[in-house]
Amino acid sequence: MIVDPDRSYDLIGDVHGCARTLARLLDQLGYRQQGGVWRHKRRQVIFLGDIIDRGPRIREALHMVHDMVDAGQAHCIMGNHEFNALGWYAEAPPESGKTYVREHTPRYATLLQETFRQFERYPEEWRAFREWFMELPLYLHNERFRVVHACWDSAVIEQLNQRLPDGRLDARFLREAAFPQGFAAKALDRLLRGTDMPLPDGLTLVSEEGFTRNFFRTKFWEENPRTYGDIVFQPDALPEQAACLPLSESQKSRLFLYGPDEPLLFVGHYWRSGRPAPIRHNLACLDYSAVKNDKLVAYRLDQETLLDPAKFFWVDVER
Repeated sequence: MIVDPDRSYDLIGDVHGCARTLARLLDQLGYRQQGGVWRHKRRQVIFLGDIIDRGPRIREALHMVHDMVDAGQAHCIMGNHEFNALGWYAEAPPESGKTYVREHTPRYATLLQETFRQFERYPEEWRAFREWFMELPLYLHNERFRVVHACWDSAVIEQLNQRLPDGRLDARFLREAAFPQGFAAKALDRLLRGTDMPLPDGLTLVSEEGFTRNFFRTKFWEENPRTYGDIVFQPDALPEQAACLPLSESQKSRLFLYGPDEPLLFVGHYWRSGRPAPIRHNLACLDYSAVKNDKLVAYRLDQETLLDPAKFFWVDVER
């Protein structure tokens, strides 16, 4: 989906149900409530997905974001958590060997449980929001900048455009995502969850939420990595014995690279911490762990073609 290159935008990272913090950030950015909708005279917001799950005011956050989009005051792309919610309810094709696109495992039940709890008394609202999730584009772009939840892969997006010309899911594509080795699952995984690599020698990681993994999230901008530690991009550190291991030439050749000469790219998803700043002159992650009591972050984009560290704005979380 192409957005107006001449507009000024405020790009906001993963909200995860932190509605009060979102209201404070919008106020700081000069938005004001009019007719129940946060509005700005000259700017629009672009939300980077993951509005739901984990936080204390998921329903309120969804209403805020939806109403801004509906009033033409914002765009919102799909995050992996919105996709998880759709997949939880979507029946998988019988030949996939699964019951649902997102199987009802303890992992997905844990991720979605707070959203389910907060909508227990509002089932029709929850159904309407899931219908709205199907309208969310997977990415936004113009000649100056690109927006995707986790990773922009031009080759994948070119193929997606042939199946989904407006960049939005349809019911058939959603069901196809039940096949883990199929194009739909791999494409959505790349855009909504990023790139990863298996841990060596049978090692595993246990995340803060108690999930055991045998892979780790990787950087997609590192041009000359040498070790596993050079490419890790997640809050959970690698085991010490893995971080110092050298990457093979074969592993290096399979790493995805978003080049330094490509348009500005904004992503969320990765649970950063510290002072918000560009990763590189054309790459910014705006997820600074709001729901973990850190920061909700925005970047004020005008007509620049290189990211400006002074244009990151944030509020500390007040849940």
